[in-house]
Amino acid sequence: MIRSRLQSVDMSDDDLVELIRQRAAALPPVDDPEFAELFDRFADARVVLIGEASHGTSEFYRARAAITRRLVERHGFNIIAVEADWPDAAKIDRYTRHQDPSTWIERSFKRFPTWMWRNQDVADFAAWLRMHNESLMPEQRVEFRGLDVYSLGTSIREVLDYLDRVDPLAASAARRRYGCLSPWHEEPATYGRKVMLGEPSCEDQVVEQLRVLLDQQLDYLDRDGGSFFNAERNARVVLAAEQYYRAMYRGSTESWNLRDRHMFDTLRALLEHRGDEAKAVVWAHNSHIGNAASTSMGWGGEFNIGELCRTAFGRDAVLIGMATDRGVVAAADDWDEPMQVKQIRPSRPDSWEQLFLRAGIPASLTCWRDDAELRLALARPRLERAIGVIYRPTTERQSHYFQAILSEQFDALIWLEQTSAVTPIGPQQIDDQIVPDTYPFGE
Repeated sequence: MIRSRLQSVDMSDDDLVELIRQRAAALPPVDDPEFAELFDRFADARVVLIGEASHGTSEFYRARAAITRRLVERHGFNIIAVEADWPDAAKIDRYTRHQDPSTWIERSFKRFPTWMWRNQDVADFAAWLRMHNESLMPEQRVEFRGLDVYSLGTSIREVLDYLDRVDPLAASAARRRYGCLSPWHEEPATYGRKVMLGEPSCEDQVVEQLRVLLDQQLDYLDRDGGSFFNAERNARVVLAAEQYYRAMYRGSTESWNLRDRHMFDTLRALLEHRGDEAKAVVWAHNSHIGNAASTSMGWGGEFNIGELCRTAFGRDAVLIGMATDRGVVAAADDWDEPMQVKQIRPSRPDSWEQLFLRAGIPASLTCWRDDAELRLALARPRLERAIGVIYRPTTERQSHYFQAILSEQFDALIWLEQTSAVTPIGPQQIDDQIVPDTYPFGE
């Protein structure tokens, strides 16, 4: 039996349900103007990480949007960092900061799962953020940034496009270095498999390209300072992606850790780039933003961005999870298969979700960050559900439940008893790019 670092209280489920009922603060519907008022308590943090129990639930997106709007408007948060590819998120960023017209829906998020970010809830938030930024000076505008690692080919093109503008000779050298990866732009997982089977890797060339770019930083900043940061981050994505696709064939733990380390390093770079006044909201799956050390993920050797933030920032990082009991969700049967609207099975009787269901409050915020009694009561392992972009109801126990010590995984939990699916928008064709299924979450 895995034990919490806290000494848990020996309490029956009935007593725990009653304690949750007493401590949970009822929330209005997610679209109510007062929904986010209770989240002012987290405004003193530098990083607020807001999770989701699935990638296809409208209420989760709308709740995060409402909380983020309040943190931006009332408390000076100026970075929104999301579990999305850097180049695709950059198109939303340029749109919301009035650097590009509204073309991100047509031009971005074309690989599976398209609905994860190209949906109506994200579009509504992006439109709000553009309106919010309009009255601000350019250097004050709120950023929308991607943290993920999957954009190998697109990030290479971004680096080359930048060098073509500022240093054509360096662009030619970069093309030679990145040429090692050219056959694998659209099938990076195949590259990883070939290396595993004995073919030479492209690691040295990718590392060298990043080194050369950084060596020229001062010169490039003088020529085109506003774009260098984007080029540098894309070069780091290429490096991380090359490592990731090799690591995925050595084991899921190594590749997971590499991916979340990259996301954390990107978040930290965003904070440093923005300066002393930087404050970030992170949108990602619960499996990324909850402290992995207090879940079966961590007990198996995996860490995540939530654990790294808790270690690096202490109380300046707040980890907020989300959960639901039932409803419908946008998800696929398997990777690269079509999106479906699927019925979510009611939560298991031995799950954390079941305790919040029994508490009888349809929508609530329960915070134990400064509540020692509740933290101790929740300091025990229990099943928790995670649905990514894949949902397999027939094998739900094996595919979507894991053990978690709730009070150490999160600082608070948003409970939304019944939820609905996101609405995809824009073109639905999917680029033929292979991306691995991150079992058991499929996200």
